[in-house]
Amino acid sequence: MSGERVLLTGSSGFVGRHLLHDLIARGYRLRTAGRSAVSAISGVEQVAIGDLGTPIDWRPLLNGVDLVVHSAGLAHADGEVPEERYRAVNTDATLALALAAQVAGVRRFVFLSSIRAQSGPISDQPLNEADPPAPTDAYGRSKLAAEEELAGLDLDWVALRPVLVYGLGVKANMAALLKLARLPLPLPLGALSAKRSLLAIENLAEAVAFSLSETCPVRRSYIVADPEPLSVAEMLAAMRAGLGRGPGLIPVPFLLLALAARLAGRPAAYERLANGLVASPGALLSAGWQPPAETKAALARLAASPTDAG
Repeated sequence: MSGERVLLTGSSGFVGRHLLHDLIARGYRLRTAGRSAVSAISGVEQVAIGDLGTPIDWRPLLNGVDLVVHSAGLAHADGEVPEERYRAVNTDATLALALAAQVAGVRRFVFLSSIRAQSGPISDQPLNEADPPAPTDAYGRSKLAAEEELAGLDLDWVALRPVLVYGLGVKANMAALLKLARLPLPLPLGALSAKRSLLAIENLAEAVAFSLSETCPVRRSYIVADPEPLSVAEMLAAMRAGLGRGPGLIPVPFLLLALAARLAGRPAAYERLANGLVASPGALLSAGWQPPAETKAALARLAASPTDAG
């Protein structure tokens, strides 16, 4: 609802920066809470907070706030992050903020969870919210635990479980794939046909805005994904189409790709590329979410963008 005040956490991150500008464009008044400030934006009140893993007094930040979008947290990492650290940042801090929001009379609390609260990095079956959650690592368990804590509160909440998000400023795996697509060389990845769900940042922003609306059914979790999953080969082809080039993909046999990945010390990366993870956004679509971006077109625009900076 235009004119309402939103407390947004995590506004300096890839997703948070996009949400900040999207919510402003929709007419919300923004207060941000983070470890660092974004560049000065007219009308946005920025408040510095400490490490989410330490106690924070949320009460002053919630004064006059109607809605909370909690996108801050400890991101998934392949390195050794202690489970207690994930729990402190992603679970305990979420609960503390939600409890303070409940006391403050906040109308809606939107939590950015993750598909990893529901599944590991690959799945041989399409996922939906009716499936029993089965996270496979500390990150996923911490996100699921936060959702479970929200379920015990007297608060209208929505938890969004986004799949891999892409857009300007994206990092990690999608940035690496984009770098590959931009190489003026044939790529030996034409045989990678397993489908994976992706999520355009515009579609995630629309899901957050929908979750803040009175229309969205509350007190539940939703998978958020573009409606059309793509294979890695299709992703690369779409990106290269945005560059005005053909796919340039060679179908090298899986065994040779797996061997090359092992020799390069990247077997886990190959497993993610070669296997699928399809997650259905059917529940959110049925509730009324209308994603504005089509996947192949959004990937083409991303590849054609003059910079990856968010």
